[in-house]
Amino acid sequence: MRSGSLTSPEIGLVGRAKPDYDQSVQIYGQYCPVARAAELLADRWTVLIIRELLADITHFNDLERGLPGVSRSLLAERLRRLVQAGVLERRAALRGMSVEYRLTAAGRELQQLIDLLGSWGARWAFGDPRPNELDPIVLLWWMQRRVNLDRIPRPRIVIEFEFPADPSRCNYWFVIELTGASVCLQNPGFNVDVIVTADIAAFYRIWLGRMTFAEGVRRGDVRLDGIPADIRSFRHWFAWSLMADTVRAALPS
Repeated sequence: MRSGSLTSPEIGLVGRAKPDYDQSVQIYGQYCPVARAAELLADRWTVLIIRELLADITHFNDLERGLPGVSRSLLAERLRRLVQAGVLERRAALRGMSVEYRLTAAGRELQQLIDLLGSWGARWAFGDPRPNELDPIVLLWWMQRRVNLDRIPRPRIVIEFEFPADPSRCNYWFVIELTGASVCLQNPGFNVDVIVTADIAAFYRIWLGRMTFAEGVRRGDVRLDGIPADIRSFRHWFAWSLMADTVRAALPS
């Protein structure tokens, strides 16, 4: 064994009881590490669940919130399989606390896989968003994780988002405080500091790096209303998507 490397026995993937796969899981019957990895990771939702876990989303309800379309039963089944395979640990909750899911060393190594999939996808499989990918709540949930709290000018900032093309015709509120940010589907009752009126598809493109924020404003896809200082600093309140630099690098020059 090479010094400094982790082998399968050390990270717990060899010598474990064989996972109790359900009949929907594809078993390839090939003695090949790619086949074995694909049996565990290549079914629907698993890679996205891993993506969320690598972003330090550790509670069941938060995982479900970031994966619209996945059923609670399927999410629970996928998490169970990852625990059985040694990729994930299920940590018992203290009284009054929810169960946590934490990646093992084997699970954390999957960051390399997610990075490679993101890079390949940005170059060869990514374009403008499809209509069924324009969920404003998911976008705001992603933004909630990427707030630059050290750039917030006051103890509380309230942002109201209006997406005119959203079929639900709803407004959404984003409350940023010193302890974190929250998304509100109803008016939280605080004074609004900035109103963002945006084309939802354009805002997704900005978030993922296919368009700069300045370009969105210049084209009229995004409009900000508020005091001048807040309008100038708004774009610095968010770190934008973890994939934005990868997407930008894949754009045609």
